[in-house]
Amino acid sequence: MLTECRIDLDAIRDNVANLAARAPDAALMAIVKADGYGHGMVPAAQAALDGGATWLGVAVLPEAFGLRAAGFEVPVLAWLLGPGEPVTQAIRQHIDVGVYAEWGLAEAVAAAVEAGIPARIHLKVDTGLSRGGATAADWPALVTAAAKASAEGTAEVVGIWSHFAYADAPGHPTVARQVVAFTEAVEVAERLGVHPQVRHLANSAATLTLPAAHFDLVRPGIAIYGVSPGPDVGTSAEFGLRPAMTLVGRVVLTKRVAAGEGVSYGHEYVTRAATGLALVPLGYADGIPRAAGNLGEVMLDGRRRRIAGTVCMDQVVFDVGEDRVRPGDEALFFGPGDAGEPTAQDWAQALGTIGYEIVTRIGQRVPRTYPDRTG
Repeated sequence: MLTECRIDLDAIRDNVANLAARAPDAALMAIVKADGYGHGMVPAAQAALDGGATWLGVAVLPEAFGLRAAGFEVPVLAWLLGPGEPVTQAIRQHIDVGVYAEWGLAEAVAAAVEAGIPARIHLKVDTGLSRGGATAADWPALVTAAAKASAEGTAEVVGIWSHFAYADAPGHPTVARQVVAFTEAVEVAERLGVHPQVRHLANSAATLTLPAAHFDLVRPGIAIYGVSPGPDVGTSAEFGLRPAMTLVGRVVLTKRVAAGEGVSYGHEYVTRAATGLALVPLGYADGIPRAAGNLGEVMLDGRRRRIAGTVCMDQVVFDVGEDRVRPGDEALFFGPGDAGEPTAQDWAQALGTIGYEIVTRIGQRVPRTYPDRTG
C-alpha cells in the first residue's frame, strides 16, 4: 500500500469517554460530520457511541441519511439545511433538523404534515457568531411560531442551541457574553411556551474548559479525534486526548543528484551539496497543503525531514542527504507523536492554520485502515 491513513478507533472511544467525564451532568453528541473529520463517519460514530456518546451530529442531511442507512438508531441532528431539502425523508427517519428562521420552520412543518409525524427541531439562536441562527431581534417571532407548531402537533422542539465564536480562546470576553445571551434566549423561549428537552452550546473547547456552557448536552468535534481545538486551549496531551489519525506514505524512488540541482516545480528548493532524494506519492490532491513546500515535516528513516520544494498534485520530495533511505521505507507525515513524528497540530502550527484543516482535508484516494490496537 503506497499511502495509508491509519485510524485508531480505540483512541476515539477513549477520547469520548474522557470528554464525557468532563461533562458528567450533560449528554454527549459526537460530531461526525465531514466523514468523521476525515476519519470515516461510520466507524468513528460507532467508536464514539462505544465511548459513551448518546447522540450523533452532522452538518447536512446526506450525512444523517448515511448514519441511518448504517443502522444507527440514536438521536441524530443535521443542522445545515437550505430551502427545498428532503425534510420529509428526514422526519420519517426520525432525524432532528436545525431551524434558524421562520422559512425553515415552515418547511419543517409542511414536511411533518406530509410525513404524518411531528418534525423534531432544534431552534438555533445567534448569540454572537453572526453565522447561523436567529438574531435576538428575530428570535421571539421564531419561537412563537415554533410554539404554535408544537401546539398543533406538527413540531417538537427538542433543542435550543447556539455556537461560540471564540471558545478556542478561553477568557476572551465574547465567551462569557455568549453564555449570558444563550441563557437569556432560553428564558425568552420558556416565557413564550417553548420548553426544550436539551439546551446545547459547548463545542470541543467549551467542553474541555467551560463547565458553565455544558447545559444539557455537549457537542465535541475535533477533540473526539484527539486534536486540540487550538494552542490557546492546550495540547492534546495536557487533556489526555490521543490523536486518532496517522498519515503514512511509502518511498517509491530514491536517486542521487549533484549540488546546485533544483528540486520540484519552480525549483523552490536547490541542493546545497551532492545528496540523495526520496519521492513519496502524496500530494495536494491527497490533502497535503501545497503551502507545505519547504515547511511540512515527516518522520523518515528515524529522522524528521522537511519537504524539499513544491508540493505536487500527487507527490513530494525529501532531501535525505547521505542516509540509506530505500524504496518501500515509510514516511510518517503525522500521527500521535509516539515515534517522534509530527502531529497534526505540528503541521497546523507550521502552516499557520488549525488542526481541523489538516485532518479533514486528507482525500479519499488515501485508504483508511482501522488497525486493531489490542489484537
